[in-house]
Amino acid sequence: MKILLAAINAKYIHSNPAVYSLKAFVQAYDKREGKLREPAGDIEIAEFTINHQTDVILREIYRKKPGILAFSCYIWNLEIIEKLIENLPGILPDTQIWLGGPEVSYDAEAFLKRHPGVRGIMTGEGEETFCELVSLWRAGRESFPKAGGESLSRAGGESFSKVRGIVYKNSSGEVITTPLRPPLSMDTLPFPYGDIAAFENRIVYYESSRGCPFSCSYCLSSIDRTQRFRSTETVKRELQFFLDRRVPQVKFVDRTFNSRHEHSMEIWNYIKEHDNGITNFHFEIAADLLKEDEIELLGSLRPGLVQLEIGVQSTNLQTLREIRRISDFERLAGIVRKLAGKHNIHIHLDLIAGLPFEDYESFVRSFNDVYALHPEQLQLGFLKVLKGSAMYQKAGEYGLCYHGTPPYEVFFSRWISYDEILKLKDTEEMLEVYYNSGQFANTLRRLEREFAHPFAMFEELAEFYKRSTKKDMKFSRIARLELLRRFIHEKSKDPVYEELLTLDLYLRENSKSRPDWSPDLSKRKEEILKFYQREERRREILRGYEGRSAKQMMHMTHIECFTYAFSEEGFWQEKWILFDYQKRDPLSQNVAVRDVTEEFLLAKHEASV
Repeated sequence: MKILLAAINAKYIHSNPAVYSLKAFVQAYDKREGKLREPAGDIEIAEFTINHQTDVILREIYRKKPGILAFSCYIWNLEIIEKLIENLPGILPDTQIWLGGPEVSYDAEAFLKRHPGVRGIMTGEGEETFCELVSLWRAGRESFPKAGGESLSRAGGESFSKVRGIVYKNSSGEVITTPLRPPLSMDTLPFPYGDIAAFENRIVYYESSRGCPFSCSYCLSSIDRTQRFRSTETVKRELQFFLDRRVPQVKFVDRTFNSRHEHSMEIWNYIKEHDNGITNFHFEIAADLLKEDEIELLGSLRPGLVQLEIGVQSTNLQTLREIRRISDFERLAGIVRKLAGKHNIHIHLDLIAGLPFEDYESFVRSFNDVYALHPEQLQLGFLKVLKGSAMYQKAGEYGLCYHGTPPYEVFFSRWISYDEILKLKDTEEMLEVYYNSGQFANTLRRLEREFAHPFAMFEELAEFYKRSTKKDMKFSRIARLELLRRFIHEKSKDPVYEELLTLDLYLRENSKSRPDWSPDLSKRKEEILKFYQREERRREILRGYEGRSAKQMMHMTHIECFTYAFSEEGFWQEKWILFDYQKRDPLSQNVAVRDVTEEFLLAKHEASV
């Protein structure tokens, strides 16, 4: 018998920790019970993405011919899973289909009635439930019920009634719900990763706790506030597994990683002491809970070792009270500024549009409050009315109109109109392209001065795009630069902007195609070559280029002449800036730059003597 755990991820770089945890739990059980078979050898994992065509996924599942097929369901993949379970019973009539995950847990009975081809749904935490089901399936593996429950074997029937945490169809097609399963102790969960080679070029997810101490009304974590932690000794041993294998990124899925001070301190100290210079760790935290010793420790970490995601959601106090989010923005802002001041941690701040008591003007204020902190990323998200959440229960009171299918995003509410949500959508696109990409940072920082406030800059930029481009057009980076330049020219003719655009271009890439607005340096090519020839003789600036000729260094780096961008206000002076593409800032990904004006002039002078 083959049991197939199918995961459909949002992107290729993602992985699904749930399916690996389910299989690992059965493996641990088999070993403990001394099973003769290879532990969990009958369980296979298949991962796809939402970008795969449905027929491709159907074909791959059919070729594996599983006896049991289980899908892990979330808001980003439910639509494609529903298409699959409509067709799978036709091509695999003897395969039982089971589902699990948050997107099917809160209306499981109704879901089963809508989908006759599905046999059952695992609700809540799935490891123990899945393990018990596997035992039943193995015991009755000589025959399986038809999709829809026509015939039953020993693996069907009333055996399922003893498994806690499932909703299933019995022999007569009646939907049965068993009692919920109590939360697991985190230390009973086996480490789910063995062959890390399977995760090459993908994000590895890890959990050191489950549950959340908060009760935010838009979040499903508010339903179960039973927070449990994995012992720190276990966590450290497992993190060392990733460190030894030089995994590029480990993303903790803990809802609020720093909710227990001793836990976060011990783990952050460990990754500092065992830093391999490569692995990056991502944590979702509540910044206003950080204590001084945590702030000090975080400030001492290698640049790029840690990323912090911080949910601000809103700075409207009435909104925060209504959504039951405990937060002190002034304290949060002060802590973010302290962390940012060390320039060693990538900081990601989140906002949610469409929350109760937050109208358009209030959201603009929230945006400007958070933007003033200048995080590496500012995510402008939109309220999702998740089934089972407190927000879902109060949707009528709030006048929420939202998508009836995943991801259940809000259209409008009592406080914000659909027109205003659409304006925010357009603005969010500009934020992603021009701010979150980090590719236009110097230009934007100067451009902010031309507007009453930062949000107005992105809002007007979105309007400019609507009247200047066609819908769904694809743009190169140079095209994005040119569009930004045209937008700027509507506001200012200051020549500093064209130099800032050129600076932002070369900070990210050694572009061989110069923008039309950049000065023609071809007439100064001999001067530039003399600079590199002097560097070839002296080796004063370019470390790591030993053995490279002047022309090789000239090709591998870039030197640009600026008049305004690096000059003091009101004092213009020609400056030569060298871009070194072998060195990058781990946070911004910008290359190292150096003012080489003096060396450039010396090279010119020496060549003329």
